[in-house]
Amino acid sequence: MPDPSDPIHPAPASDIAFTPAVKAAQAERGSRAMYARVEARGGFRTRITPDLVAFLGEMDTAYLATANAAGQPYVQHRGGPKGFIRVVDEETLGFADFSGNRQYVTVGNLSENSKAFLFLMDYAHRRRIKIWGELRAVENDPDLVARLMPEDYGAMPERALLFRVRAWDINCPQHIPQKIDAPLVAAALKARDDRIAALEAEVADLRARLDGRADSAGTGGDHGA
Repeated sequence: MPDPSDPIHPAPASDIAFTPAVKAAQAERGSRAMYARVEARGGFRTRITPDLVAFLGEMDTAYLATANAAGQPYVQHRGGPKGFIRVVDEETLGFADFSGNRQYVTVGNLSENSKAFLFLMDYAHRRRIKIWGELRAVENDPDLVARLMPEDYGAMPERALLFRVRAWDINCPQHIPQKIDAPLVAAALKARDDRIAALEAEVADLRARLDGRADSAGTGGDHGA
């Protein structure tokens, strides 16, 4: 396996997920050659690119995974207004940690294992992004929290979370069901209802005009001898 510290032959970024055990499973099941070609191109992306920034700007929900020192995983939902996950620099994401049920499993895990994973799902467009990295809880930094806090959002922030991106990848849309957020559905239904109301008003106006013409023709008088 290439040495990641070797500047000439660094390990591909996808090795963060494709461990020797994973590569063995791929080889046994026939997909190793395909992913070897991905590795030859450097593996997963490692920098926050404009397309990732655009994707994050539309996200109002995310799943954050951590693990304790024993390796026991924990996945927690994180949500907020669209764009609540902010870009801090070219390799760091950040978001405010809102007050919740006060179990502090994620915070406790981070005290002994900084490895973390973000899973982002866009059901409307059937897209998903996976981000590997390290997560750090920043306490007692109100300026940082203020920078990360969504404007006019009523949640109570407890701390800032900074996620250093090590690698990220986009999955294919296979098996992702298409689901539309309720506000988008409500907006589409309102637009439809407004259009129906406008058409009904137009039809009613046309009928009134036709009825008026009919009444005018019927009362024109009899000019016979």
